Amino acid sequence: MKLIEKIHGSYIHQRRVESLKRGLASVLPDSGTLLDVGCGDGLLASLIGQQKPGLSIKGIDVLVRDETRILVDAFDGETMPYGDDAFDVVMFVDVLHHTDHPEKLLAEARRVARQWVVLKDHNCNGWFAHSTLRFMDRVGNQRFGVELPFNYLTRERWREVFQENDLRIETYIPNIDLYPMPLKPLFERQLHFIARLELV
Repeated sequence: MKLIEKIHGSYIHQRRVESLKRGLASVLPDSGTLLDVGCGDGLLASLIGQQKPGLSIKGIDVLVRDETRILVDAFDGETMPYGDDAFDVVMFVDVLHHTDHPEKLLAEARRVARQWVVLKDHNCNGWFAHSTLRFMDRVGNQRFGVELPFNYLTRERWREVFQENDLRIETYIPNIDLYPMPLKPLFERQLHFIARLELV
């Protein structure tokens, strides 16, 4: 696994970050306040902030690192330590499948957000989807001590969870172009999506 992690770090990680920055920036407002839930070291959020300087960005995480690129508050992984309607946008990037109850954390985001919830996550649809997603999770996160419950939802279940939380899909991006060839056919396959969810 060490060799695979090294290849991921040098060959895939930077491309992935750039692709995510472009995809997420396309659905985020130019100004306002953004809460990045599960932000890690804040690299992605800081790059989005450079592209959208009018957007004030803060992060929260259950594992606050010693060095971060944005201001990060600690939280328990269940209850966000903010009042109702505290941020214009709440964003999750590959976070909800790391929780035991993604629908509960999404409900918290709905409470804290004023306008939108922006989500990048996985669809667990198709042949070998679950095993592929598990492999990607291990390579990308295991060395950082991130909890890996492998709680992936199908496309249909995501839509149900959105509806249960009074969230409506406003923008949906099913192809994010995260991986170079020859890895693209193996690791993309519409397993990834970005959605901007409107509060209803």
